[in-house]
Amino acid sequence: MTREYQQCTRCVMDTTDPNIIFDENGVCNHCKELEQQLQTVNTPKEEREKNFNKLLTGIKTEGEGKEYDCIVGVSGGVDSTYLIYYAKKVGLRPLAIHMDNGWDSELAVSNIEKSLQKLDIDLFTYVLDWEEFKNLQLAFLKASVSDAEIPTDHAISAALYTAAAKHGVHYILLGANLTTEGILPLSWTYGVRDWRYIHSVHKKFGERQLRIYPHYDLLKLFYYTFIRNISVINFLDYLQYSKQQAMRVLINELGWRKYGGKHYESIYTRFFQGYILPKKFVIDKRKAHLSALILSGEMKREEAIKELQSPPYAGYMFEEDMEYVLKKLELTREEFVQLMRLPIRSYIEFPTYKKITEFVRQSGLKNFLSKINLWPGT
Repeated sequence: MTREYQQCTRCVMDTTDPNIIFDENGVCNHCKELEQQLQTVNTPKEEREKNFNKLLTGIKTEGEGKEYDCIVGVSGGVDSTYLIYYAKKVGLRPLAIHMDNGWDSELAVSNIEKSLQKLDIDLFTYVLDWEEFKNLQLAFLKASVSDAEIPTDHAISAALYTAAAKHGVHYILLGANLTTEGILPLSWTYGVRDWRYIHSVHKKFGERQLRIYPHYDLLKLFYYTFIRNISVINFLDYLQYSKQQAMRVLINELGWRKYGGKHYESIYTRFFQGYILPKKFVIDKRKAHLSALILSGEMKREEAIKELQSPPYAGYMFEEDMEYVLKKLELTREEFVQLMRLPIRSYIEFPTYKKITEFVRQSGLKNFLSKINLWPGT
């Protein structure tokens, strides 16, 4: 039975998330959940400054005598660039890690190089083996799941842990934050840290062994977290972070340039989120991002609705991206059309670590570990 369409009266999330729940006033569960989370970071100024200074002191103390005191992942986007800008501003000594998965836009490369050069920050670029990664991306397209971008996210996470362990650094700072990413339905994407899920998809649909693809399982995560004492911090949540203000700072001080969409520094992300997700899965991730901005006070609901009325793609850009993506993945138009017509599957159809992580969450252990910075950030 098809569910009647409904949109939240407070944000712009709707029934394209099949698990969304509305109260008697039409307000969705995502609003309520994010509001609760925002309360934990939108503390009084004195308390927020106290927590931030405590974090800074810990990072600097742990990093004494080392070349770097923290590891920061940079994509060239607003959040990660502002994160490393602010980290340097408050006296930290970060090592920037960038994951080159073969899909960087020229603008992303320019933004990263220009920003880090002005900030005088060392950069290490982890280049994925293209043939391996291409095969993994194709496996996810063949699996016909809506979270086909998580192989990149998992590899980034693995590279950050590897760099932290190599340099003896105890802190990984992430640009993930509640202001811009506080809403993301599990039905839309799952498994960034779930190697069992990624491996099972590749095992079923992949055609090439993953020999050097960076990854970690739960045992390795335990090693990084409890043996190497590496904490993952959503750094921007310690600030009164404003995306618009951050963008102005980056443009004025670093010469940073806009991409036109969240995570559009990657050509594949732009194509996947701008075409494959809405066309095949009826998922417009802009709804989640814009809803987070509404709840954070960064945007009015009317503005978000107006933005959603425009297509995620400019016509000329779509044609260029389509040609580029198909050529790089070595797919013909006909083969791509067949992939788009495959029956949609969910992550629940594959082996995952979900039961284990759900137990940790429901037992209260997650909250305890989060308080002592031993549970990885979002």
